[in-house]
Amino acid sequence: MPPAGQPPLRVDAETAIILREAYHKIAALFRADHYGLYDYVRFVVAKIATVDAFYVGLLHGQTRVRYPYGYDDGRYVDPDTHRFGPHGQAAWLLKHRQTYRFAYDNGAALHAGVPIGAVGRRSEDAVTVPIFRTVKDGSDQLFGMLSMQSYEPHAYDDNAVRSFEWLAGVVERVLTREGEDRDALRRLPAGDVGPGQLTSDHVMEYLTHRIASIREIATEALTADDMAGTVHGHLVRIIDTTEHIQSELIEMLMETDEGPERRFAELTKAQQGIATLLADELDNDQLAAELGISLNTVKTHLSAILRKYGMAHRAQVAEDVRKYLAP
Repeated sequence: MPPAGQPPLRVDAETAIILREAYHKIAALFRADHYGLYDYVRFVVAKIATVDAFYVGLLHGQTRVRYPYGYDDGRYVDPDTHRFGPHGQAAWLLKHRQTYRFAYDNGAALHAGVPIGAVGRRSEDAVTVPIFRTVKDGSDQLFGMLSMQSYEPHAYDDNAVRSFEWLAGVVERVLTREGEDRDALRRLPAGDVGPGQLTSDHVMEYLTHRIASIREIATEALTADDMAGTVHGHLVRIIDTTEHIQSELIEMLMETDEGPERRFAELTKAQQGIATLLADELDNDQLAAELGISLNTVKTHLSAILRKYGMAHRAQVAEDVRKYLAP
């Protein structure tokens, strides 16, 4: 039975069996393995519809999307980070807060953004589902998206779309629950480390452990009695492990400090222009000449910037802005 107030999911009987099995496997196997979760969701939806390209995107700060998992035409796509513009899918989802379908605009938002996978091919159908989490004020915040795409037109009927939305909802609950668990841990005394702050020690400990696991696989291959017969299997395990590491590292970046981006976004356009030039260490006369404004206007803007940043010196602001501008 669906929860009170919610109608049953309108999918065909065969699809319902696939989704029910997927739910139980996700609950049992993938709650601590994001790469495995994303990979399995792609596998499940491919049972229901054609999936030539698939990706997971997580919003970070005001203008970035981090892609911890992508798959295109049978090949793993390296994780990446991109700043999104005003016309792509991320902007569309933030504005409309609902599932994006290719047919809504004949793929305009899809093709206005950064392509996934084979840049020489254009998807002819796509479904991108937003995922939300509840924030402190009780509102739902869009924090990510799942997208499936096809190189053939009209690949996704309502049955496929509803199934994908349902699967995205399962992913949303897994990630949201993990976030709630982290928040509970952050309430504990953290010593000298700020709550939720990712440190170089954390990264080094993670990489040391993961590199050791790769070395162990290679050692097993070298010491196998039938080395020629087992090398293929060991190489497959190494590829799988490195894909896990890539995905996990890009998600670790989600825990880095968003302060520089948040503070820069609070400035007006005029103040952002001055803050950007501060990062290049221009003095007041140079700022005025570069922007074509008076010295008094420069000083007024600088006072407002320092106040908004809560900093006493322009050099502090400049350093903070450089962090924001860094790729």
